[in-house]
Amino acid sequence: MGQASRLPPISSQRLEKLTALLASLGIDPVASGEPTGAGHLQADATALAPIEEALTHTSAGRGRNHEQLEFLGDAVLRLAAAEFLERRHPSLSVGQRSALRAQLVSDRWLAELADRIELAPLLRLGPVALGDASGRATVLAECCEALVGALYRLGGSSRGGLELVLRWLEPAWERTSAELLADPDRHNWKTALQEWSQGRGLGLPHYRCEEMSRRHGDPHRFRAWVHCGCDTPATGVVICSGEGWGGSRREAEQQAARVALAAIRRPEGWSGER
Repeated sequence: MGQASRLPPISSQRLEKLTALLASLGIDPVASGEPTGAGHLQADATALAPIEEALTHTSAGRGRNHEQLEFLGDAVLRLAAAEFLERRHPSLSVGQRSALRAQLVSDRWLAELADRIELAPLLRLGPVALGDASGRATVLAECCEALVGALYRLGGSSRGGLELVLRWLEPAWERTSAELLADPDRHNWKTALQEWSQGRGLGLPHYRCEEMSRRHGDPHRFRAWVHCGCDTPATGVVICSGEGWGGSRREAEQQAARVALAAIRRPEGWSGER
C-alpha cells in the first residue's frame, strides 16, 4: 500500500485548508502531479497526502511525520536555490553564489517564510512542541523544509517537482536576494564586525548582554552592547560601538553589531567570500 494508507484519514475540511495553502503559494493542486483521464489531478486525500505528511510534526506521535520529507526537502532546496542563482544572478562568482545560497536556505529564512505564508495554524503538533515557545522557529523551519519535499513529490519529482518548488520560492528569493545584495552582511553582522575589527588590529569586538525580561517570544527580551578598540569603554578609546535588542542573546548581539557597522562604513557591494 502507498504512503496515504498509513496516514489517518484527511477530512474534507482539512483538504480545503491544504488546497487553500497551495493556492496561496501560486500552485493549483488540480493541475499538479500525475494527470487523470480528464487531464487533471483531483485534490483528494491521496494527492495531498505528501502535504499532510509535511505538516505533521514528529511531536504529534503519528505513524508518518515530516522527517522523511524534511530530509528530501533539504536536498531539493539547495538544488532549487542553485538553479535560481544560475537563472537570476549568473554574473556572481561561485564564492558569491555559495554565500548567498547559504542565506537563502537557512533555517532563519525558512522560519520567516513559514510565518509569511501562515503555516503555523496548519501544523499538527504534539503537546511538547505546542508548549515550547522557544523552539517555535525550529519547528517552523523543519516543516517548511518538509513542505519543499512534499511539493517536489507532488510535482512528480525530477524536473516537474523542481519547477513546482521554484514556482513557489522564486518570488520570495527575488526579494531576499535583493536585500542581501544591498546589504551583504545581513544577519551576519557579528562576523563582518569581527573581520573589520581584527583587520585594523583592534582585536575581537567586546559584547555585553543583559536579559531585560523573562517572557519567551519577547523581541526585547535581551539588550546587547558592543564596542571595538579597548577592553572596556572605561579603559581606553572606543573606535566604534552599537546597541541592539532581540528575542535571544544572539539576535541582540547581531543587532548591536549591525548598528556598529552602520556607524563606521557605507553599505558595500556583495563580497560573498567571508
